[in-house]
Amino acid sequence: MTKLLLIKEIYLEGFRNIGHLILKNYLKVFSWVCFTLIAVAMYALVFRMSTGFVWD
Repeated sequence: MTKLLLIKEIYLEGFRNIGHLILKNYLKVFSWVCFTLIAVAMYALVFRMSTGFVWD
C-alpha cells in the first residue's frame, strides 16, 4: 500500500511541476505576441498619419 501511495505522490508532483512550466512559458509567449501586435498597430497608425491618410 505504501508503494502505491509513493507512486501516486511522485506522479502528482511531476505533473504539478510540468503544469507550472507550461503555464509560465505560455504566458511569456502570449506577452511577446501581445507586445508585437501593439507595435504593429502603432506602426500602422504612425504610417497612416505620416502619409496623409484621410480619416472619414
